[in-house]
Order: sequence, then structure tokens, then C-alpha cells
Amino acid sequence: MESELESMRQYFKSGNTKDASWRLSQLKGLLLFIKENEAEIFKALKEDLGKPPVEAFRDEVGTLIKSINFALKGLKNWMSSQKIKLPKIAVSSYAELVPQPLGLVLIISTWNFPFGNTMVLKPSELAPACSSLLANVMPTYLDTQAIKVIQGGPSVGEQLLQQKWDKIFFTGSARVGRIVMSAAVKHLTPVVLELGGKCPAVVDSLSSSWDQQVAANRIVVSKFGNCTGQACIAIDYILVEKKFASTLVELMKDSIKNMFGDNPRDSNTMGRIVNKHHFLRLKNLLSDLAVKKSVVHGGSMDENNLFIEPTILLDPPLQAEIMTDEIFGPLLPIITLEKVEDSIDFINSKPKALAIYAFTKNEPFRRRMVAETSSGSLVFNDAVIQYLVDALPFGGIGESGIGKYHGKFSFDTFTHHKAVARRSFLVDFWFRFPPWNVHKLMLFETAYNLDYFGLLLVILGLKKRQRNTQGI
Repeated sequence: MESELESMRQYFKSGNTKDASWRLSQLKGLLLFIKENEAEIFKALKEDLGKPPVEAFRDEVGTLIKSINFALKGLKNWMSSQKIKLPKIAVSSYAELVPQPLGLVLIISTWNFPFGNTMVLKPSELAPACSSLLANVMPTYLDTQAIKVIQGGPSVGEQLLQQKWDKIFFTGSARVGRIVMSAAVKHLTPVVLELGGKCPAVVDSLSSSWDQQVAANRIVVSKFGNCTGQACIAIDYILVEKKFASTLVELMKDSIKNMFGDNPRDSNTMGRIVNKHHFLRLKNLLSDLAVKKSVVHGGSMDENNLFIEPTILLDPPLQAEIMTDEIFGPLLPIITLEKVEDSIDFINSKPKALAIYAFTKNEPFRRRMVAETSSGSLVFNDAVIQYLVDALPFGGIGESGIGKYHGKFSFDTFTHHKAVARRSFLVDFWFRFPPWNVHKLMLFETAYNLDYFGLLLVILGLKKRQRNTQGI
């Protein structure tokens, strides 16, 4: 492994990867890989996660095609140096920001969106079919001197983390994120951690029946139609006023029936839990008697097929594990409050979320949500859509993650913007050199305050310092 990585470092030093033509060729190669292997990608996603082809295209294949085309269009501009405007006092000086790639980076991707991540790439061993396709087919479309896919479990991940990298990008749980960050300390390696957490949805007592049904549909598709809730940005729980709770539950039941039929397991529209370990983890969340009593819809499970029915819970105990740990599955608790405004204090009492979703037409409440809550993103009247927008940064804050990416933000994440400045030899400011006196202090004071007229007066001796000059 070490010899392979050293070979990649030397290849980076050759400068080949810095050219726009090389970068564009890799993006085009990745695009070709996706288009020529779409059927195989759909098959692998079906095998690993039970994802229907339409959902696989919506969430991963299509999203990645869109993002690659966005990068192809913007890359040359992103790579261009940016001239920096200097103050007038910086006579005969010039400055710019020059974007340069960091070097050799490690990307540890997740299993729930195995094709939504694009260097050494370690795919998740929990999605073996997708991992195999990435490792065995994708390299034929890319420059393998610069891009490698390494398969393996936790032991391989540990070996990779012991190496020296210029950046580590990790998507996964906070538990593993702490391990990644601890390993990065050894070489002072910068990290991007996309960790997720418990993403709340706040639902106001919407007055219009149309608005109510639209909100219910969007909640259901974002939670249960998005790899059955196995997504870091999926709604983890709902906060709603007590007076509207029963209405919301009935609306969501109708939405579930309309989308997944009377028997969701046989509908071929819902995905499956990734493996038995995660299935049993989710099953255990419902084992508490008080939690089980809070189930108002669904709850059936098929362990042999790793299937869990869309399940709604109303007011489970707040101290129960389902309300303290990220769910990452098709279980959706609803917590009732006296007033929708109480949701702000509830959210602020928890670790910062990767995303907050608020379904409301109340403009003062919207302003309070923006001003008084902190999260990676905040979306009004929908969920998950921020992930699809390349012009918006995607990332967490606090325990939900560090750093951001998507679109140009991905480019910037793996780029060092080097400050470059230069000056002419023709002009110099004599007062920047010792020995020091009051006159030079006044020149610095007026110059740093960008008071150019005052600077002229000091130079001409027409302005005196009024403050204490003792000891200068």
C-alpha cells in the first residue's frame, strides 16, 4: 500500500493532474462510466439496498450526472486565479488568489449513496456489489496513476488512516468520524466529516387542506422513499402542535398508501435495510414497551428480506433510544408540542442537526427559525431538496459534521487558495523602517485608517498628533 501511495504522490508532483485538460478528461471519463454502466449500477443498488431503478436514478445516478455537468461547465473558471483589490496605499503592488490542488486525498465513502461520492477512494464494505463495480469497472475510465479504489473492511480503513494524506473526506457515523479525526491528528491532516444526526421536521398547523396534503406527501417521500430513511439528511423526527397531530398522522397514512400500496413489502417501491446488523438495530428501537405502544401506523418487519414497513410513532418517550440516537431507517416519531414556536427550544436543546425542515407559511416564525437555530442547512416546506442544488454548500455543523462540498464547494474543499503578492522596486515608504519617532507613528495611523488626505497632511507637516507621545 505504501509504495502505491508514494507512486501517486510522485505522479501528483509531476504536475499532470493540475492541468485543466486532465481534470476535464477525468470528469468526462466518470460521466462515460455512469452512462455506459447504468444498468449495472441499478443492479448493484438493487442487490445491496433494494433500491428501485427510479429512486436510484433520482438520488444517485441522475444527481451525479447533473453534478458532473455542472463541474464541466464551471471548472476552468474555478481554476482561474482571482485578482484581489488592494487599498490605494499599496502603490505598485498586486495580489491574487491562486487555486492549487491539495495533493493526495483519501475519500471514505458511505454505503447508502455509494455512487454519489467521487485520490484513493475506499467504498463501504456494507454495499459489496456497488463497491465491486467501483473497484473493477470505474478505473478503466480514469487515470489509475492518480485515482485508485481500494476495497476492504474496517482493517483496511485503519491501514489507510495511518498513512499521510493531504486531506481526508469521510461520510458516516459520528462514532467512526471521531476515529477518523483522531487518526488525522498524527499528521495534522485537515478533514471533512459528513456525519448526519437527528434531522427534525417542524410542521405548523397549516390551514389549507392542499398545503396539509402537500406537506404530508413531501414528508413521506423524503423519509420512506429515500432508501427507506437510510440517509443522513432524512427526516429523523417531527415536531407538531398537538391540535394538528392526528390530522397529520391520517394524511401521512394516506400518502404512504398512495405511494407504496396496501402492502409496501410487495410494491417494489421501497428499498431494504442494508444488512442484518442494521435491521436488528432498528428492531431493537421498537422493543421498548412504551415505544411499541406509541406506534400508530406500520411496525411490521420481515427479517429474512430485511424489510421494515413505514412506521409512524406518536409521542414515544423522549428518553428512549429512538429519540436519542439517529434512526437511519423507516421509523418516524412525531413529538407533539403546545405551540409550534416551542420547537425552537426543543431543537436547540439537541446537538446541531445536518438539516432542519420547517413546513410553515408563518413568516415571523420563519425568521425566528433562521435567526435562532443552527444547522447545516434549513429548508422550508420541503425536505432533502438542498442536496440536489450544486450552487448550495452541503455539510454539517457541530456534531453533524465539519466542512462543506457540492459544486464549486467540492472544488474548494480539495483546493488550497494560495495568496500571491508582488511589488515593484520603484516605490517605497520610508517611514516603514526604523528608527521610530512620533512623525512615523502618525504616518502609520493615518495610513492604516485609509485616511489618504490625512496622510498627505502629515507628510507635509500640517497635522500634529494630539494624543500622548511620551516614550515614543
